[in-house]
Amino acid sequence: MVKLVIFALVVLVLGYGFSWLADRPGDLSLIWEGQLYQTKLIVAASGLIALIALVMIAWWLVRMIWTSPHSVTRYFRARKRDRGYQALSTGLIAAGAGNALLARKMAARSRGLIRADQEPLINLLEAQAALIEGRHDEARAKFEAMANDPETRELGLRGLYLEAKRLGANEAARQYAEKAADNAPYLPWAAQATLEYRSQAGRWDDAIRLLDQQKAARVVDKQDGERLRGVLLTARADDKLEKDPAGARDDALQALKLIPDFEPAATVAAKALFREDKLRKAAAILEQAWKARPHPDVGRIYVQARSGDSVTDRLKRAEKLEALRPNNVESLLVVAQAALAAQDFAKARAKAEAAARMQSREAAFLLLADIEESETGDQGRVRHWLAQALKAPRDPAWVADGFVSDKWLPVSPVTGRLDAFEWKAPFGQLEGPVEEGTVPSIDAALKTLPPVRQQRAEAPANDHRIIELERAATIAEAVRPAPVSAPTPASAPKPAETIAPVRQLEPKPYYGMPDDPGVRDNKAAPEPKTRLRLF
Repeated sequence: MVKLVIFALVVLVLGYGFSWLADRPGDLSLIWEGQLYQTKLIVAASGLIALIALVMIAWWLVRMIWTSPHSVTRYFRARKRDRGYQALSTGLIAAGAGNALLARKMAARSRGLIRADQEPLINLLEAQAALIEGRHDEARAKFEAMANDPETRELGLRGLYLEAKRLGANEAARQYAEKAADNAPYLPWAAQATLEYRSQAGRWDDAIRLLDQQKAARVVDKQDGERLRGVLLTARADDKLEKDPAGARDDALQALKLIPDFEPAATVAAKALFREDKLRKAAAILEQAWKARPHPDVGRIYVQARSGDSVTDRLKRAEKLEALRPNNVESLLVVAQAALAAQDFAKARAKAEAAARMQSREAAFLLLADIEESETGDQGRVRHWLAQALKAPRDPAWVADGFVSDKWLPVSPVTGRLDAFEWKAPFGQLEGPVEEGTVPSIDAALKTLPPVRQQRAEAPANDHRIIELERAATIAEAVRPAPVSAPTPASAPKPAETIAPVRQLEPKPYYGMPDDPGVRDNKAAPEPKTRLRLF
């Protein structure tokens, strides 16, 4: 385009020059060796321009003849190179399609047409062909050669990293990823793998430094970078909590600035502040986290903030949390647990039933079983609530890659992925409750709740010997043969003479009559001659 513009400008200048000379006619005289040469000015100008053109053409012809051997050589070299690149392109496409035979053939052809030091993609093609054919040793040798070349170092390191991951050599894979990340922190695969490896090893400072390099290189966007930085700061604060509470506090507070509703950061910051006797500030952080998203760990730490508080004071603190987030399942459960600890069974039962009515969940029914155990001690009612808990959906927990943890972890122990844990119900991919059947309803459970059984006067309810006696009598009753309706021969003994009915026997402990006079003087139940001994 530029040459075309220049040519047009030259033509315009020449045309304008000839027009200018034509408007100003004149003669040109030249005396040379006693001879007078005279002509028109425009004729002389035209001849001069023609002479210059002839000289340029002659120079072009001479130059072309002089450089023709080199031009011919360059032409054939370019043609050969084009054929080589065509073979290389065909080979790469064949390798991507999984055609090992064609890829190997094109690799050999491209190596014969192009030198490998001039085109490093030939090594890549040969490595891919070796991988398709299953010759991993040859492929690793090619990747190592590429890693030693500054032009293809990143490509070679990635190939070696993938091969190490395939073989399960995690340490070698870590070294390749870190080497690639140190040379080129803008590589997403190297930076992400190195970040996960450093997090797994607990090298939080190095992980945070690498994340800052990624953010500077714009490998991760701003929102994701702030999220990952908050997770790393929370993990570092958790490690510092025992030895350096002040450092843990600073890291956790900084993480809360990056992720305001991050529950693990709030709990770590509160624990660090509790160690520094800054109860009011810790309580404010927990209250803010509870307002954002109620969490059982936040409620437990808030209620048990001061070890010297009475159970009544803790109940008041739990009710304060309920006032912050009313009509919430977690709020109701926290109050119910605190009321149970304070022996306020009416309130505990009411809050637990309200939580189960709002969201039928395993924790609500388990809490009702605990309340029943503490208030009535009726094992039938306790088993009733436990059966409802078995049918209820699971409670939320920290879940990552199918692994369920009782506390938050920064890295998944299954895949090593950073920030993998989520607060959700485990096995959420399964439809329906854990046990077959419909999800239990608190109203239906209350209707089928058995009445409180009266305790027997002859022995304590928790006397294990009486329980064992009842169990033995039940087993004997179960194994007693059913009566035969067919006629029995006269010589055969009667069933009553062969097996005594167990129901007529009342087991009695071997140590004698009970001390209760009412039981000892009872004439309605005569002492059997046969006694069952437990020991």
